[in-house]
Amino acid sequence: MSTLITLDTTALDRDLRALQQQKQIWELLPVGQKIDLLLQTRHLMGVHAEEWVRRSAEAKGLAPNSPWVGEEWVTGPWAIAEVINGYIETLHALEKGHLPHLSHIHTRPGGQVVAQVFPRTIYDRLLLNGISAEVWMQPEVTEETIYSEMASLYREPDPEGVVVLVLGAGNVNSIPPLDVLYHMIVRGHVVMLKMNPVNDYLEPLIAAVFAPFIRFGFLRVISGGAEVGEYLTHHPDVDEIHLTGSARTHDAIFFGSGPEGAARRARNESLINKPVTSELGGVGPLIILPGRWSAADIRYQAEHAVTMKMHNGGFNCVACQVMVLPESWDQRAEFMAAVRQVLRELPARHAFYPGAAQRQRDVVATHAHAETYGDAEVPLTLIPDLDPNGDDYCFTTEFFGTMLAQTSLPGDDAASFLRNAVDFCNERLTGTLGATIIAHPRTLRELGPAFEQALADLRYGTIGVNLWAAAAFLMPEATWGAYPGHTEDNIGSGIGIVRNSLMFDRPQKTVARSSFYPFPRGWLHGDFNISPKPPWFVTNRTADRTARLVTGVAIRPQLTRLPRIFALALRG
Repeated sequence: MSTLITLDTTALDRDLRALQQQKQIWELLPVGQKIDLLLQTRHLMGVHAEEWVRRSAEAKGLAPNSPWVGEEWVTGPWAIAEVINGYIETLHALEKGHLPHLSHIHTRPGGQVVAQVFPRTIYDRLLLNGISAEVWMQPEVTEETIYSEMASLYREPDPEGVVVLVLGAGNVNSIPPLDVLYHMIVRGHVVMLKMNPVNDYLEPLIAAVFAPFIRFGFLRVISGGAEVGEYLTHHPDVDEIHLTGSARTHDAIFFGSGPEGAARRARNESLINKPVTSELGGVGPLIILPGRWSAADIRYQAEHAVTMKMHNGGFNCVACQVMVLPESWDQRAEFMAAVRQVLRELPARHAFYPGAAQRQRDVVATHAHAETYGDAEVPLTLIPDLDPNGDDYCFTTEFFGTMLAQTSLPGDDAASFLRNAVDFCNERLTGTLGATIIAHPRTLRELGPAFEQALADLRYGTIGVNLWAAAAFLMPEATWGAYPGHTEDNIGSGIGIVRNSLMFDRPQKTVARSSFYPFPRGWLHGDFNISPKPPWFVTNRTADRTARLVTGVAIRPQLTRLPRIFALALRG
């Protein structure tokens, strides 16, 4: 206990008491006042965006002029501003006495209700042209009841209020504030945010950006190590906990560590007597469907595949860790050759997240045929040709680093391969956070309803079609979290969701879709989207400048800014 005293538990106790005093006030605060606080916060995000990105890039070892600085704009200020905009839109509707309008709702064969949620604004249609997203509801929701399954907090507020402890992620710098916003705006909670030691350099900036909420006692932001987190998780003034991290971290909090913790987990005997929600990682799949691809298609999708693993240095909970290819695809070797070429071309990158080197060594030690690329301290690593029938380490353990695996499955045609791939991902890979499918338009037409059935059968919280599932992270209307059904003693990728600016009460998954082709090549194939190579691609040469400009539009929407963005994006 003496260690905790040196960390000033008195201050922690004082902060939690203050939040307890304010939780009922926040729960019942008029919607217009919440909108005003969000508008102030969005403005302050613009004021501090440059410094936010500078500190983030410096901490991750990125050169100031590196295109990869664009990642810090995309998953930092841009993501935060976009989510704020989504919440403001919904709150404006609620302030006027109605729920946000859903432009298209339909019921799938089998009875599952699907609502199109993206695009919603002119900026969505222009800046992310060709990208769409749907939220698929849990089976009990119908077209007649869907509106009654939205924004329940604002229909039936909890007069008691809730203090939630948010244990922030250390890898993507927008996750802690985005989790805060979800719990405040959608769940009606006041928040104690504990920063992760990996990115606690942002604590002063988060405090500055969220000063409007802090000033009224609705939010506290602190730093500290594991001992501070342990003290807070057991604190009587913490009513709920939200965690972003790994299943291992969740189990240590919920059951304790070591043999005693394992025994408690086996008995499902928790150390925590309060609700815990979580967004955890897993082994994300990338399913490649067979088809006749041009050389340009192969190169572009190889860059796409490598991006899904190497973005943010490989430290993404929704990274695609295992590429699942068709065994009989006559272009499989050509595609893998293109993946290897992209890996060769990528510059060295600092592995900023602790433990990355040891995790890479563990993978290589258990896979003698692993290939390494580049001269970084933690090299890019490819583990090809895994036996899909084995209990391989790559299928059961999240790498959280620059290691990309590949396996192949049988199938006489695209339909049979897809069925095999869905079964493999559902049954053999750990976690249910996100999956991605890449398919040529001709293949999708040939599959028809069988493809939509595959999407229904895939048990993942987010599915991307010709679009990395992580792109849904940037859509405030999308839901983000594991596929429903995990339990505390079998946590998988977590329990609960975040983002969800339309405030659905019982979503099952988000399906996001894009074009197989980038602009302008798509026009040659009758696909008239105007979306060039996305700024989150690790091969995008103008990502830093493009993402900075797009962030400016999110913070202060102006159509006059768009031509310059398009000009830069086309050069990416």
